[in-house]
Amino acid sequence: MSDLHVVLGATGGIGAAVAAELTARGHRVRAVSRNAAGPGGFSADITTPEGAAAACEGAAVVYQCAQPPYARWAQEFPGFTDTVLSGVEKAGARLVMADNLYMYGPVKGPMTENLPYAAKNPKGRARAEAATLVLDAHREGRVRAAIGRASDYFGPGGRNTTLGPSVFAAAAAGKTARWMGDMDVLHTVSYLPDIAAGLVTLGERPEADGRAWHLPVLTAPTGREFMDMVRDASGGRARSAAVGRGMQRLIGAFNPIVKELGETWYQRDRDWVVDDTAFRAAFGEPRLTPHEDAIAATLAWFRRQG
Repeated sequence: MSDLHVVLGATGGIGAAVAAELTARGHRVRAVSRNAAGPGGFSADITTPEGAAAACEGAAVVYQCAQPPYARWAQEFPGFTDTVLSGVEKAGARLVMADNLYMYGPVKGPMTENLPYAAKNPKGRARAEAATLVLDAHREGRVRAAIGRASDYFGPGGRNTTLGPSVFAAAAAGKTARWMGDMDVLHTVSYLPDIAAGLVTLGERPEADGRAWHLPVLTAPTGREFMDMVRDASGGRARSAAVGRGMQRLIGAFNPIVKELGETWYQRDRDWVVDDTAFRAAFGEPRLTPHEDAIAATLAWFRRQG
């Protein structure tokens, strides 16, 4: 039986972390990206059926960590997911998809996996459609699949996130670190190596198949608490500020990435808390990285990048 674990999107933040976690656990890894390099690297365009099939060939488990450009989720995510599913199905592999929380839309109280897909915004609807495609394919017997969901993430390699440039790159450069949204509400944050550990656990445990799981996280801090930890990790030198809705609109007039955040601002103006009870009950208590250690490692990584 194959022990080949294939990581799609292996040069992205989550994909690279998953490949590292798989290697640390002794699995044989194929790291797939458009411009692969290094041991285990495999070049493929997985937006095409031929590329997806080639990438997944011979796999026992495929980790879907790739995604279209953020601004094109609504147009491309469902079709992209369907293409990946075709490759996984042809290989006879299991699928573990890295996902987020967009499909739930605005919520009250901690988020559990049984929430309806109530998002009305285009990105949320696209993520809901992609997740539905995966779970429908499982129910139809086309593939065996599990989904692992995480909140806003940070960590070494986490460049294309709301926390990467605005918080860690800024703090590393001695500039003002900016928290997107209200600094006095709770906001679950996920650390990249912890996300990877959760996804690989799903890949190692076939009983995970057939549903979505909230990956394990630490207690949600407020934005202010998180930024205080960033300040402490910088030796007290990092200044911080909040970006409110008005400032987001102003910056978004010149910055297309910041502009896109307006669509999901409800994630930033109220408590946004993940309930990971189901994962812990099924797979045991995880080893999670303390926020202080995770923040220090992330800040050090951004400093090394210059």
